[in-house]
Amino acid sequence: MQKKAVILYSGGLDSTTCLAIAREQGYAPYALSFSYGQRHQQELEVAKRNARPMGALDHLLVEFDLRKIGGSALTSDIAVPKDGVEDEIPVTYVPARNTIFLSFALGWAETLGSFDIFIGVNALDYSGYPDCRPEFIAAYEAMANLATKAGVEGRERMKIHTPLISLSKADIIRKGLSLGVDYSLTHSCYDPAEDGAACGLCDSCRLRLKGFAEAGVVDPVRYA
Repeated sequence: MQKKAVILYSGGLDSTTCLAIAREQGYAPYALSFSYGQRHQQELEVAKRNARPMGALDHLLVEFDLRKIGGSALTSDIAVPKDGVEDEIPVTYVPARNTIFLSFALGWAETLGSFDIFIGVNALDYSGYPDCRPEFIAAYEAMANLATKAGVEGRERMKIHTPLISLSKADIIRKGLSLGVDYSLTHSCYDPAEDGAACGLCDSCRLRLKGFAEAGVVDPVRYA
């Protein structure tokens, strides 16, 4: 029987590739998405539409509202930067977001009898978010094995898989294409137009376009 794995799935390029990698490695993927008060719903609509066609056996959508906390251009009325990828942690960083996401993933994994969580964090071509670093993932995994019934009983260790963490965006795209990922069914933009077209200027769009250019492939999504 296939081992179950919870996949943090936003509908974006990285998480979609992560889902494909989990399938390639023989896991039965259970996709987990979040409506957390983000400034637009385009990526979430993509996730809801494509999770099962991408191979997820089930797709769970969890809703909560980080707008009550704010502190990010994605959850408050702060403009999304469009002047290029910054050297410091940008205002698109959402405080504690991956910590919260992984906590829900951990709870669902326990319920499913799964000991594997996949998250598409990257520490090479990324915006410098502190919760995308290997140190954070290692610390969270250690905590997870102290905080779960299976971990305390010593039956099996919880593993947080980060297959993209040391890959360039171009390498991520090449890997996804080799697994048959249709990147036209993904969305990465932080500030899309009303018709869903990507802005092409935010950090996420710039990193995505850079990756496709370096991979020698045309990005199939629409840009404004």
